[in-house]
Amino acid sequence: MISFLLSIVALVAGYFIYGKIVESKFGADESLTTPAIVMNDGVDYVPLPGWKIFMIQFLNIAGLGPIFGAIAGALWGPVAFLWIVLGSIFAGGVHDYFSGMLSVRHNGASIPEVVGHYLGPGLKNFMRGFSIIVLILVGVVFITGPAALLSGITPPTFDKVFWIYAIFAYYVIATMLPIDQLIGKIYPLFGATLLIMAVGVTGGILFGGYQIPEIQLANLHPSNLPIWPLMFITIACGAISGFHSTQSPMMARCITNERQGRKVFYGAMIAEGIVALIWAAAAMAFFGSTGELGAQMSANGGQAWVVNTISNTLLGKVGGVLAILGVVACPVTSGDTAFRSARLTIADMLKYKQGPIKNRLLISIPLFVIGFALTKIDFNIVWRYFAWSNQTLAMIVLWAAAMYLYLKNQVHWIATIPATFMSAVSITYILIAPEGFKLPASFAYPAGIAVAAAFLILFLTAANRKKRAATINQKAENAA
Repeated sequence: MISFLLSIVALVAGYFIYGKIVESKFGADESLTTPAIVMNDGVDYVPLPGWKIFMIQFLNIAGLGPIFGAIAGALWGPVAFLWIVLGSIFAGGVHDYFSGMLSVRHNGASIPEVVGHYLGPGLKNFMRGFSIIVLILVGVVFITGPAALLSGITPPTFDKVFWIYAIFAYYVIATMLPIDQLIGKIYPLFGATLLIMAVGVTGGILFGGYQIPEIQLANLHPSNLPIWPLMFITIACGAISGFHSTQSPMMARCITNERQGRKVFYGAMIAEGIVALIWAAAAMAFFGSTGELGAQMSANGGQAWVVNTISNTLLGKVGGVLAILGVVACPVTSGDTAFRSARLTIADMLKYKQGPIKNRLLISIPLFVIGFALTKIDFNIVWRYFAWSNQTLAMIVLWAAAMYLYLKNQVHWIATIPATFMSAVSITYILIAPEGFKLPASFAYPAGIAVAAAFLILFLTAANRKKRAATINQKAENAA
Protein backbone atom coordinates (compact mmCIF):
# COMPACT_ATOMS: atom_id res chain seq x y z
CA MET A 1 0.00 0.00 0.00
CA ILE A 2 2.93 2.32 0.70
CA SER A 3 4.06 2.02 -2.92
CA PHE A 4 0.61 3.04 -4.13
CA LEU A 5 0.45 6.10 -1.86
CA LEU A 6 3.99 7.16 -2.79
CA SER A 7 3.09 6.77 -6.46
CA ILE A 8 0.16 9.18 -6.03
CA VAL A 9 2.46 11.66 -4.28
CA ALA A 10 5.06 11.29 -7.05
CA LEU A 11 2.49 12.07 -9.75
CA VAL A 12 1.30 15.20 -7.96
CA ALA A 13 4.88 16.32 -7.33
CA GLY A 14 5.69 15.66 -10.97
CA TYR A 15 3.04 18.15 -12.03
CA PHE A 16 4.39 20.93 -9.82
CA ILE A 17 8.10 20.28 -10.37
CA TYR A 18 8.73 18.66 -13.76
CA GLY A 19 5.67 20.26 -15.32
CA LYS A 20 7.11 23.66 -14.43
CA ILE A 21 10.43 22.72 -16.07
CA VAL A 22 8.67 21.61 -19.24
CA GLU A 23 6.67 24.85 -19.34
CA SER A 24 9.82 26.97 -18.94
CA LYS A 25 11.69 25.12 -21.71
CA PHE A 26 8.78 25.61 -24.07
CA GLY A 27 8.65 29.30 -23.24
CA ALA A 28 5.00 29.90 -22.43
CA ASP A 29 4.24 33.60 -22.90
CA GLU A 30 1.04 35.02 -21.41
CA SER A 31 1.46 38.23 -23.43
CA LEU A 32 0.78 36.41 -26.72
CA THR A 33 -2.77 36.40 -28.07
CA THR A 34 -4.12 32.88 -28.49
CA PRO A 35 -6.02 31.46 -31.51
CA ALA A 36 -9.25 31.35 -29.45
CA ILE A 37 -9.23 35.15 -29.41
CA VAL A 38 -7.81 35.89 -32.86
CA MET A 39 -9.71 33.22 -34.82
CA ASN A 40 -12.97 32.93 -32.85
CA ASP A 41 -15.48 31.30 -35.24
CA GLY A 42 -18.16 30.25 -32.75
CA VAL A 43 -17.74 26.55 -33.66
CA ASP A 44 -14.26 25.20 -32.93
CA TYR A 45 -12.35 28.36 -31.98
CA VAL A 46 -14.25 29.40 -28.85
CA PRO A 47 -12.76 30.99 -25.68
CA LEU A 48 -13.69 28.94 -22.60
CA PRO A 49 -12.96 29.23 -18.86
CA GLY A 50 -9.75 27.50 -17.77
CA TRP A 51 -11.47 24.98 -15.48
CA LYS A 52 -13.80 23.89 -18.26
CA ILE A 53 -10.91 23.46 -20.70
CA PHE A 54 -9.09 21.26 -18.18
CA MET A 55 -12.16 19.11 -17.59
CA ILE A 56 -12.84 18.72 -21.32
CA GLN A 57 -9.22 17.80 -22.02
CA PHE A 58 -9.21 15.33 -19.13
CA LEU A 59 -12.37 13.60 -20.33
CA ASN A 60 -11.20 13.68 -23.94
CA ILE A 61 -8.06 11.72 -23.10
CA ALA A 62 -9.38 9.58 -20.21
CA GLY A 63 -11.18 6.97 -22.28
CA LEU A 64 -11.08 3.22 -21.78
CA GLY A 65 -7.28 3.33 -21.87
CA PRO A 66 -6.41 4.33 -18.28
CA ILE A 67 -9.10 1.95 -16.96
CA PHE A 68 -9.15 -1.09 -19.24
CA GLY A 69 -5.46 -0.70 -20.10
CA ALA A 70 -4.48 -0.36 -16.43
CA ILE A 71 -6.50 -3.46 -15.49
CA ALA A 72 -4.81 -5.45 -18.25
CA GLY A 73 -1.46 -3.98 -17.22
CA ALA A 74 -2.08 -5.07 -13.62
CA LEU A 75 -1.53 -8.65 -14.78
CA TRP A 76 2.21 -7.92 -14.74
CA GLY A 77 1.97 -6.96 -11.08
CA PRO A 78 2.98 -3.80 -9.22
CA VAL A 79 5.85 -3.14 -11.63
CA ALA A 80 3.04 -1.47 -13.61
CA PHE A 81 3.04 1.33 -11.01
CA LEU A 82 6.53 2.35 -12.11
CA TRP A 83 5.54 2.69 -15.76
CA ILE A 84 2.40 4.67 -14.93
CA VAL A 85 4.29 7.12 -12.71
CA LEU A 86 7.48 7.54 -14.76
CA GLY A 87 5.60 7.44 -18.06
CA SER A 88 3.07 10.09 -17.02
CA ILE A 89 5.68 12.51 -15.67
CA PHE A 90 8.55 12.16 -18.15
CA ALA A 91 6.82 10.99 -21.35
CA GLY A 92 3.04 11.46 -21.35
CA GLY A 93 3.04 14.88 -19.72
CA VAL A 94 5.77 16.13 -22.06
CA HIS A 95 3.97 14.70 -25.08
CA ASP A 96 0.61 16.20 -24.15
CA TYR A 97 2.00 19.61 -23.22
CA PHE A 98 3.94 20.08 -26.44
CA SER A 99 1.19 18.72 -28.68
CA GLY A 100 -1.16 21.30 -27.18
CA MET A 101 1.17 24.28 -26.95
CA LEU A 102 2.73 23.82 -30.37
CA SER A 103 -0.81 23.80 -31.75
CA VAL A 104 -1.43 27.08 -29.91
CA ARG A 105 1.68 28.56 -31.54
CA HIS A 106 0.46 27.43 -34.97
CA ASN A 107 -3.08 28.86 -34.87
CA GLY A 108 -4.70 25.75 -33.39
CA ALA A 109 -3.42 23.49 -36.18
CA SER A 110 -4.14 19.76 -35.98
CA ILE A 111 -1.22 17.54 -35.04
CA PRO A 112 -0.25 16.41 -38.58
CA GLU A 113 0.23 20.04 -39.60
CA VAL A 114 2.33 20.69 -36.48
CA VAL A 115 4.49 17.62 -37.09
CA GLY A 116 4.95 18.62 -40.73
CA HIS A 117 6.22 22.04 -39.72
CA TYR A 118 9.05 20.53 -37.68
CA LEU A 119 9.73 17.17 -39.35
CA GLY A 120 8.95 17.91 -42.99
CA PRO A 121 6.17 17.40 -45.56
CA GLY A 122 6.76 13.67 -45.87
CA LEU A 123 5.89 13.01 -42.25
CA LYS A 124 3.07 15.55 -42.44
CA ASN A 125 1.37 13.56 -45.20
CA PHE A 126 2.00 10.29 -43.36
CA MET A 127 0.59 11.74 -40.16
CA ARG A 128 -2.52 13.00 -41.91
CA GLY A 129 -3.54 9.50 -42.94
CA PHE A 130 -2.16 7.78 -39.87
CA SER A 131 -3.84 10.05 -37.32
CA ILE A 132 -7.20 9.80 -39.09
CA ILE A 133 -6.94 6.00 -38.94
CA VAL A 134 -6.05 6.14 -35.24
CA LEU A 135 -8.96 8.49 -34.52
CA ILE A 136 -11.47 6.22 -36.28
CA LEU A 137 -10.09 3.22 -34.36
CA VAL A 138 -10.45 5.19 -31.11
CA GLY A 139 -14.04 6.07 -31.96
CA VAL A 140 -14.81 2.41 -32.62
CA VAL A 141 -13.04 1.16 -29.48
CA PHE A 142 -14.89 3.76 -27.42
CA ILE A 143 -18.26 2.64 -28.79
CA THR A 144 -18.10 -1.12 -28.27
CA GLY A 145 -16.59 -0.93 -24.75
CA PRO A 146 -19.17 1.37 -23.15
CA ALA A 147 -21.98 -0.33 -25.08
CA ALA A 148 -21.02 -3.61 -23.39
CA LEU A 149 -20.94 -1.94 -19.95
CA LEU A 150 -24.31 -0.22 -20.42
CA SER A 151 -25.99 -3.41 -21.62
CA GLY A 152 -24.90 -5.03 -18.36
CA ILE A 153 -26.68 -2.49 -16.11
CA THR A 154 -29.87 -1.95 -18.14
CA PRO A 155 -32.89 -4.18 -18.91
CA PRO A 156 -32.38 -6.94 -21.53
CA THR A 157 -34.28 -4.89 -24.13
CA PHE A 158 -31.39 -2.44 -24.18
CA ASP A 159 -28.76 -4.83 -25.47
CA LYS A 160 -25.29 -4.03 -26.81
CA VAL A 161 -26.58 -3.33 -30.34
CA PHE A 162 -29.08 -0.79 -29.00
CA TRP A 163 -26.37 1.05 -27.12
CA ILE A 164 -24.06 1.08 -30.14
CA TYR A 165 -26.79 2.89 -32.11
CA ALA A 166 -27.49 5.24 -29.21
CA ILE A 167 -23.84 6.15 -28.75
CA PHE A 168 -23.44 6.71 -32.49
CA ALA A 169 -26.41 9.08 -32.45
CA TYR A 170 -24.78 11.05 -29.65
CA TYR A 171 -21.47 11.11 -31.57
CA VAL A 172 -23.15 12.64 -34.61
CA ILE A 173 -24.68 15.44 -32.53
CA ALA A 174 -21.49 16.12 -30.54
CA THR A 175 -19.34 16.22 -33.67
CA MET A 176 -21.62 18.70 -35.42
CA LEU A 177 -22.43 21.22 -32.69
CA PRO A 178 -20.16 24.10 -31.62
CA ILE A 179 -17.84 22.96 -28.85
CA ASP A 180 -19.41 25.17 -26.18
CA GLN A 181 -23.02 24.09 -26.82
CA LEU A 182 -22.84 20.41 -25.80
CA ILE A 183 -19.31 19.38 -24.85
CA GLY A 184 -18.70 22.55 -22.86
CA LYS A 185 -21.92 22.05 -20.88
CA ILE A 186 -22.09 18.33 -20.05
CA TYR A 187 -18.42 17.41 -19.61
CA PRO A 188 -18.16 18.98 -16.13
CA LEU A 189 -21.04 16.70 -15.04
CA PHE A 190 -19.30 13.64 -16.45
CA GLY A 191 -16.14 14.80 -14.73
CA ALA A 192 -17.91 14.92 -11.37
CA THR A 193 -19.13 11.36 -11.89
CA LEU A 194 -15.63 10.22 -12.75
CA LEU A 195 -14.23 11.86 -9.61
CA ILE A 196 -16.85 10.15 -7.44
CA MET A 197 -15.85 6.84 -9.01
CA ALA A 198 -12.12 7.40 -8.48
CA VAL A 199 -12.47 8.57 -4.86
CA GLY A 200 -14.96 5.81 -4.06
CA VAL A 201 -12.86 2.98 -5.48
CA THR A 202 -9.75 4.32 -3.73
CA GLY A 203 -11.54 4.56 -0.41
CA GLY A 204 -13.05 1.10 -0.81
CA ILE A 205 -9.63 -0.46 -1.39
CA LEU A 206 -7.77 1.50 1.31
CA PHE A 207 -10.38 1.07 4.06
CA GLY A 208 -11.95 -2.22 3.00
CA GLY A 209 -9.19 -4.49 4.23
CA TYR A 210 -7.63 -5.10 0.82
CA GLN A 211 -3.86 -5.32 0.44
CA ILE A 212 -2.27 -3.38 -2.42
CA PRO A 213 1.04 -5.11 -3.24
CA GLU A 214 4.31 -3.21 -2.98
CA ILE A 215 6.43 -2.48 -6.04
CA GLN A 216 8.79 -5.27 -7.03
CA LEU A 217 10.82 -5.66 -10.20
CA ALA A 218 9.28 -9.00 -11.10
CA ASN A 219 7.10 -10.27 -13.90
CA LEU A 220 3.95 -11.70 -12.30
CA HIS A 221 1.94 -12.16 -15.50
CA PRO A 222 -0.03 -15.44 -15.24
CA SER A 223 0.77 -16.27 -18.87
CA ASN A 224 4.38 -15.15 -18.44
CA LEU A 225 4.05 -12.57 -21.21
CA PRO A 226 7.17 -10.36 -21.30
CA ILE A 227 7.14 -6.93 -19.70
CA TRP A 228 9.14 -5.55 -22.63
CA PRO A 229 7.55 -4.31 -24.80
CA LEU A 230 4.03 -5.61 -24.09
CA MET A 231 3.33 -3.80 -20.82
CA PHE A 232 4.40 -0.47 -22.37
CA ILE A 233 1.87 -0.97 -25.17
CA THR A 234 -0.91 -2.30 -22.95
CA ILE A 235 -0.74 0.60 -20.48
CA ALA A 236 -0.84 3.46 -22.95
CA CYS A 237 -3.37 6.11 -21.96
CA GLY A 238 -2.33 5.93 -18.31
CA ALA A 239 1.32 6.66 -19.13
CA ILE A 240 1.65 8.05 -22.66
CA SER A 241 -0.78 7.98 -25.55
CA GLY A 242 -0.50 9.39 -29.06
CA PHE A 243 -4.27 9.75 -29.13
CA HIS A 244 -3.91 12.65 -26.71
CA SER A 245 -2.03 14.66 -29.33
CA THR A 246 -5.06 14.50 -31.59
CA GLN A 247 -7.23 15.91 -28.81
CA SER A 248 -4.95 18.70 -27.61
CA PRO A 249 -5.48 20.96 -30.66
CA MET A 250 -9.20 21.16 -29.84
CA MET A 251 -8.39 22.75 -26.50
CA ALA A 252 -5.57 24.77 -28.09
CA ARG A 253 -8.40 26.54 -29.93
CA CYS A 254 -10.11 27.40 -26.64
CA ILE A 255 -7.43 28.57 -24.18
CA THR A 256 -7.08 32.30 -23.70
CA ASN A 257 -3.64 32.41 -22.07
CA GLU A 258 -0.54 30.31 -22.72
CA ARG A 259 -0.05 29.94 -18.97
CA GLN A 260 -3.16 27.74 -18.94
CA GLY A 261 -1.25 25.12 -20.93
CA ARG A 262 0.49 23.40 -18.01
CA LYS A 263 -2.78 22.86 -16.14
CA VAL A 264 -4.76 21.86 -19.22
CA PHE A 265 -2.31 19.60 -21.05
CA TYR A 266 0.32 18.42 -18.56
CA GLY A 267 -2.15 18.46 -15.68
CA ALA A 268 -4.78 16.40 -17.47
CA MET A 269 -2.16 13.75 -18.24
CA ILE A 270 -1.17 13.56 -14.57
CA ALA A 271 -4.84 13.26 -13.60
CA GLU A 272 -5.22 10.40 -16.06
CA GLY A 273 -2.15 8.73 -14.60
CA ILE A 274 -3.80 8.85 -11.17
CA VAL A 275 -6.94 7.21 -12.60
CA ALA A 276 -4.81 4.46 -14.17
CA LEU A 277 -2.92 3.96 -10.91
CA ILE A 278 -6.19 3.59 -8.98
CA TRP A 279 -7.58 0.95 -11.32
CA ALA A 280 -4.32 -1.00 -11.55
CA ALA A 281 -4.10 -1.07 -7.74
CA ALA A 282 -7.78 -1.96 -7.37
CA ALA A 283 -7.50 -4.86 -9.81
CA MET A 284 -4.46 -6.30 -8.03
CA ALA A 285 -5.84 -5.84 -4.52
CA PHE A 286 -9.43 -6.93 -5.15
CA PHE A 287 -8.53 -10.33 -6.64
CA GLY A 288 -5.53 -10.96 -4.41
CA SER A 289 -3.12 -12.08 -7.13
CA THR A 290 -2.41 -11.58 -10.80
CA GLY A 291 -3.22 -15.24 -11.39
CA GLU A 292 -6.71 -14.87 -9.97
CA LEU A 293 -7.23 -11.58 -11.82
CA GLY A 294 -6.27 -13.24 -15.10
CA ALA A 295 -8.49 -16.26 -14.43
CA GLN A 296 -11.53 -14.11 -13.62
CA MET A 297 -10.99 -11.91 -16.67
CA SER A 298 -10.75 -14.96 -18.93
CA ALA A 299 -13.82 -16.60 -17.43
CA ASN A 300 -16.08 -13.54 -17.35
CA GLY A 301 -15.38 -11.47 -20.45
CA GLY A 302 -12.46 -9.24 -19.56
CA GLN A 303 -12.07 -5.77 -18.13
CA ALA A 304 -15.74 -4.71 -18.38
CA TRP A 305 -16.68 -7.45 -15.92
CA VAL A 306 -13.82 -6.41 -13.60
CA VAL A 307 -15.05 -2.80 -13.56
CA ASN A 308 -18.62 -3.91 -12.88
CA THR A 309 -17.64 -6.31 -10.09
CA ILE A 310 -15.24 -3.97 -8.28
CA SER A 311 -17.62 -1.03 -8.49
CA ASN A 312 -20.66 -2.89 -7.17
CA THR A 313 -18.69 -4.61 -4.39
CA LEU A 314 -16.86 -1.55 -3.10
CA LEU A 315 -19.58 1.08 -3.55
CA GLY A 316 -22.86 -0.82 -3.38
CA LYS A 317 -25.55 -0.76 -6.06
CA VAL A 318 -26.08 3.00 -6.23
CA GLY A 319 -22.41 3.81 -5.99
CA GLY A 320 -21.66 1.00 -8.40
CA VAL A 321 -23.97 2.44 -11.04
CA LEU A 322 -22.41 5.87 -10.55
CA ALA A 323 -18.95 4.38 -10.88
CA ILE A 324 -19.83 2.46 -14.02
CA LEU A 325 -21.45 5.57 -15.49
CA GLY A 326 -18.17 7.36 -14.78
CA VAL A 327 -16.29 4.66 -16.63
CA VAL A 328 -18.81 4.85 -19.47
CA ALA A 329 -18.56 8.65 -19.63
CA CYS A 330 -14.80 8.45 -20.12
CA PRO A 331 -14.80 6.48 -23.37
CA VAL A 332 -17.95 8.08 -24.76
CA THR A 333 -16.55 11.56 -24.24
CA SER A 334 -13.30 10.45 -25.86
CA GLY A 335 -15.05 8.76 -28.75
CA ASP A 336 -17.11 11.79 -29.74
CA THR A 337 -14.06 14.04 -29.71
CA ALA A 338 -12.10 11.41 -31.67
CA PHE A 339 -14.56 11.81 -34.53
CA ARG A 340 -14.53 15.57 -34.03
CA SER A 341 -10.71 15.58 -34.23
CA ALA A 342 -10.85 13.47 -37.38
CA ARG A 343 -13.19 16.05 -38.91
CA LEU A 344 -10.85 18.89 -37.97
CA THR A 345 -7.78 17.03 -39.25
CA ILE A 346 -9.39 16.48 -42.64
CA ALA A 347 -10.66 20.07 -42.71
CA ASP A 348 -7.15 21.39 -41.98
CA MET A 349 -5.71 19.16 -44.68
CA LEU A 350 -8.24 20.32 -47.28
CA LYS A 351 -8.35 23.91 -45.95
CA TYR A 352 -12.12 23.44 -45.76
CA LYS A 353 -13.91 25.96 -43.52
CA GLN A 354 -16.08 24.34 -40.84
CA GLY A 355 -18.46 27.22 -40.12
CA PRO A 356 -21.35 26.01 -42.33
CA ILE A 357 -22.94 22.84 -40.97
CA LYS A 358 -23.10 21.29 -44.46
CA ASN A 359 -19.31 21.40 -44.60
CA ARG A 360 -19.12 19.55 -41.30
CA LEU A 361 -21.60 16.95 -42.55
CA LEU A 362 -19.70 16.33 -45.79
CA ILE A 363 -16.62 15.32 -43.81
CA SER A 364 -18.30 13.59 -40.87
CA ILE A 365 -20.81 11.28 -42.57
CA PRO A 366 -18.16 9.14 -44.34
CA LEU A 367 -16.23 8.90 -41.05
CA PHE A 368 -19.29 7.58 -39.22
CA VAL A 369 -20.03 5.04 -41.96
CA ILE A 370 -16.51 3.64 -41.72
CA GLY A 371 -16.64 3.67 -37.93
CA PHE A 372 -19.94 1.80 -37.82
CA ALA A 373 -18.59 -0.88 -40.18
CA LEU A 374 -15.60 -1.41 -37.89
CA THR A 375 -17.85 -2.10 -34.89
CA LYS A 376 -18.59 -5.45 -36.56
CA ILE A 377 -14.95 -6.53 -36.09
CA ASP A 378 -13.85 -8.32 -32.91
CA PHE A 379 -13.08 -5.73 -30.21
CA ASN A 380 -9.79 -7.37 -29.21
CA ILE A 381 -8.43 -7.19 -32.77
CA VAL A 382 -9.31 -3.50 -33.10
CA TRP A 383 -7.79 -2.79 -29.66
CA ARG A 384 -4.45 -4.44 -30.54
CA TYR A 385 -4.03 -2.40 -33.70
CA PHE A 386 -5.13 0.75 -31.91
CA ALA A 387 -2.62 0.13 -29.10
CA TRP A 388 0.38 -0.07 -31.44
CA SER A 389 -0.81 2.81 -33.65
CA ASN A 390 -1.35 4.87 -30.52
CA GLN A 391 2.22 4.52 -29.26
CA THR A 392 3.69 5.04 -32.73
CA LEU A 393 1.80 8.31 -32.97
CA ALA A 394 3.20 9.36 -29.58
CA MET A 395 6.71 8.57 -30.78
CA ILE A 396 6.39 10.84 -33.81
CA VAL A 397 4.92 13.74 -31.82
CA LEU A 398 7.76 13.53 -29.29
CA TRP A 399 10.31 13.77 -32.12
CA ALA A 400 8.53 16.92 -33.35
CA ALA A 401 8.68 18.39 -29.83
CA ALA A 402 12.39 17.55 -29.65
CA MET A 403 12.98 19.38 -32.94
CA TYR A 404 11.20 22.47 -31.63
CA LEU A 405 13.38 22.50 -28.52
CA TYR A 406 16.57 21.91 -30.51
CA LEU A 407 15.84 24.82 -32.83
CA LYS A 408 15.03 27.04 -29.83
CA ASN A 409 18.39 26.20 -28.17
CA GLN A 410 16.57 24.59 -25.25
CA VAL A 411 17.31 21.28 -23.52
CA HIS A 412 15.82 19.02 -26.19
CA TRP A 413 16.59 15.86 -24.18
CA ILE A 414 13.36 16.26 -22.19
CA ALA A 415 11.62 15.20 -25.41
CA THR A 416 14.45 13.35 -27.19
CA ILE A 417 14.91 10.70 -24.47
CA PRO A 418 11.21 9.69 -24.27
CA ALA A 419 11.02 9.84 -28.10
CA THR A 420 13.91 7.38 -28.37
CA PHE A 421 12.39 5.14 -25.69
CA MET A 422 8.97 5.08 -27.37
CA SER A 423 10.65 4.37 -30.71
CA ALA A 424 12.20 1.25 -29.18
CA VAL A 425 8.83 0.24 -27.68
CA SER A 426 6.89 0.72 -30.91
CA ILE A 427 9.39 -0.92 -33.25
CA THR A 428 10.05 -3.89 -30.95
CA TYR A 429 6.34 -4.50 -30.48
CA ILE A 430 5.44 -4.55 -34.17
CA LEU A 431 8.36 -6.88 -34.88
CA ILE A 432 7.31 -9.38 -32.22
CA ALA A 433 3.50 -9.04 -32.09
CA PRO A 434 1.06 -11.61 -33.55
CA GLU A 435 -0.58 -8.79 -35.56
CA GLY A 436 2.89 -7.66 -36.67
CA PHE A 437 5.85 -9.58 -38.11
CA LYS A 438 5.84 -12.40 -35.50
CA LEU A 439 9.63 -12.40 -35.25
CA PRO A 440 11.47 -14.13 -32.39
CA ALA A 441 12.46 -12.04 -29.37
CA SER A 442 16.12 -12.84 -29.94
CA PHE A 443 15.91 -10.76 -33.12
CA ALA A 444 13.15 -8.26 -32.28
CA TYR A 445 14.68 -6.96 -29.05
CA PRO A 446 18.08 -5.89 -30.39
CA ALA A 447 16.52 -4.77 -33.69
CA GLY A 448 14.06 -2.49 -31.90
CA ILE A 449 16.81 -0.90 -29.84
CA ALA A 450 19.03 -0.53 -32.93
CA VAL A 451 16.27 1.21 -34.90
CA ALA A 452 15.59 3.57 -31.98
CA ALA A 453 19.31 4.44 -31.83
CA ALA A 454 19.27 5.03 -35.58
CA PHE A 455 16.29 7.37 -35.17
CA LEU A 456 18.23 9.32 -32.55
CA ILE A 457 21.26 9.69 -34.81
CA LEU A 458 19.02 10.68 -37.73
CA PHE A 459 17.25 13.25 -35.58
CA LEU A 460 20.46 14.84 -34.30
CA THR A 461 21.86 15.01 -37.83
CA ALA A 462 18.67 16.49 -39.30
CA ALA A 463 18.22 18.95 -36.42
CA ASN A 464 21.77 20.21 -36.74
CA ARG A 465 21.36 20.63 -40.49
CA LYS A 466 18.05 22.44 -40.07
CA LYS A 467 19.50 24.73 -37.43
CA ARG A 468 22.46 25.65 -39.65
CA ALA A 469 20.10 26.41 -42.53
CA ALA A 470 17.98 28.62 -40.28
CA THR A 471 21.09 30.49 -39.12
CA ILE A 472 22.23 31.08 -42.70
CA ASN A 473 18.78 32.34 -43.70
CA GLN A 474 18.69 34.67 -40.69
CA LYS A 475 22.08 36.12 -41.60
CA ALA A 476 20.93 36.63 -45.19
CA GLU A 477 17.81 38.45 -43.99
CA ASN A 478 19.87 40.65 -41.66
CA ALA A 479 22.27 41.50 -44.46
CA ALA A 480 19.39 42.40 -46.76
